[in-house]
Amino acid sequence: MKIGFFEIEDWEKEYLKSKLKNHNLVFFKDVLNNKNVGSVLDVDAVSVFIYSKVDKEILKKFKKLKAVITRSTGFDHIDIKECKKRKISVMNVPYYGENTVAEHTFALILSLSRKIHKSYERTVRGNFSLEGLRGFDLKGKTLGIVGLGHIGKHVARIAKGFYMNILVYDLHRDKKAEKKLGLKFVSLENLLKNSDVISLHCPYNKKTHHLINNKNIKLIKKDAYIINTARGGLIETKALVKTLVKGNLGGVALDVLEEESLIKEEIQLLSKNFPKENLQGLLENHLLLTFDNVIITPHNAFNSQEALQRILDVSIENIQGISGKIKCKNIVKT
Repeated sequence: MKIGFFEIEDWEKEYLKSKLKNHNLVFFKDVLNNKNVGSVLDVDAVSVFIYSKVDKEILKKFKKLKAVITRSTGFDHIDIKECKKRKISVMNVPYYGENTVAEHTFALILSLSRKIHKSYERTVRGNFSLEGLRGFDLKGKTLGIVGLGHIGKHVARIAKGFYMNILVYDLHRDKKAEKKLGLKFVSLENLLKNSDVISLHCPYNKKTHHLINNKNIKLIKKDAYIINTARGGLIETKALVKTLVKGNLGGVALDVLEEESLIKEEIQLLSKNFPKENLQGLLENHLLLTFDNVIITPHNAFNSQEALQRILDVSIENIQGISGKIKCKNIVKT
């Protein structure tokens, strides 16, 4: 097949060429648009990222397009109805960073529990005093996981390795996971009241907006810790700051902030089209940075070499599915 790749980095290009030797590949660093679509009118498939708007005007120009393969989880940049009308398959990358985000979550938990960030800052200044650096064991503590999706389950597996007790709040009770991982499904209120560490792993939408807010944050133990590697809007920032000022939380670790409205999914942070100065300004001016029991990382939980390679590997599998070599697994259905 002839395949056109858009929004491609140099390292991705070399990897794709090595894995798709039997196909005719053409690469573009730019987004797919009306100016460059003329170069790929005869392709069998196009592979794009979220900044390429694959709309009706673009789609009608192709002569024999079989598939649009997006290297992202989201697909709202593609006109799904028009593709269906033209019998063009749309394929995505449903999952790529479950263990990656879960590992970062525990890196944050351990940084807080053993005061790694404070220890590092102190020792680089030549101060080896242990005063104020006493941490706590995770063994025997209760971890509250909000959202037991793919990432939440990975977090639960790691927590079991630390001999933690696990409470879960999720709209859907997973009895298989409950039995296998020794979980206990409870209400959100119960979880907030009884968890020593609370970790958020649910999607952001109208129903989960400010899931932790000015009212229910008061239920949380005064020495408990909140970890958020999901979406910033799950926590009401004003309520969080207010609680920290009062000294009513042990600590907080955030990889996401509420104001990150530009970010639809993590992988776009690595794109040259993402306005990185907005994120930099957000971090520089954020009040939460002033608390010594708060750790903020720059939306980096997803960012491992293996996770990024999985995006390409799944995209390659999608291409093999279209070519008939394997079964198509990731066709977007509406």
